[in-house]
Amino acid sequence: MLIACPDGPGIVAAVSHFLHQHGANIVQSDQYTMDPAGGMFFMRIEFDLPELERKLPDLEQSFADVAGKFGMEWNIYNTSRKKRLAIFVSKEDHCLVELLWQWQAGDLDADIAMVVSNHPDMKEYVESFGIPYHHIPVTADTKPEAEKRQLEVIGDDIDVIILARYMQIISPLFIEHYRNRIINIHHSFLPAFVGGKPYAQAYQRGVKIIGATAHYVTEELDGGPIIEQDVQRVSHRDDVNELKRIGRTIERVVLARAVKWHIEDRILVHHNKTVVF
Repeated sequence: MLIACPDGPGIVAAVSHFLHQHGANIVQSDQYTMDPAGGMFFMRIEFDLPELERKLPDLEQSFADVAGKFGMEWNIYNTSRKKRLAIFVSKEDHCLVELLWQWQAGDLDADIAMVVSNHPDMKEYVESFGIPYHHIPVTADTKPEAEKRQLEVIGDDIDVIILARYMQIISPLFIEHYRNRIINIHHSFLPAFVGGKPYAQAYQRGVKIIGATAHYVTEELDGGPIIEQDVQRVSHRDDVNELKRIGRTIERVVLARAVKWHIEDRILVHHNKTVVF
């Protein structure tokens, strides 16, 4: 259960009492108050409830009364249902390979339903995992038609889209279909060096630290809510190619962490920030 609401007394007691009344056993509980003086309250609870699948509709209907009293935004997720992922990729393969490896090893507890690409390069590799590969070319002139085709291929049962170095700007119309369900990896420590060629920008600026940022996609280019970031020190001796080589490791680790947290329902979005439990 994920909850966000204005802070106030009695929230934890009300939620705990509700779950107890319905026979649930709380196994983990996390909470955070953003600005305790009249700010926002965030909560994540893991609970066990026998026959949850059958009881979930009634549970949600009953909890709506509790939620209404506190002005909650909330969701209850059945963790036995694996989330379905669609991975978008262009020619850079390191982030895709990391996700496929973690999925194959059982560390990414989700179903990778498909890989979508504007290039055919990784078709054979992806299909060797038994995963469908959809090559949908994109040009400036065909972008609307390509996105329409992508939406048709994805269908209605994809939980999250991962842009694993997919080097195309996503349109507002596409974003609206999957608000806070598109995760991008940007190869800089945002908000530094947004847009294209961030490693070249970093080299020109002479930075001593480079990084990567996983964030939800919004209409603002590289400006969505940040999920995870990491950095590594570099020196004046590192040229652009060396920065890219170092950055690839950071990118794939950061993206994999963000995807894992999303599919485990650990992220709450508030305006342009995230709370990650």
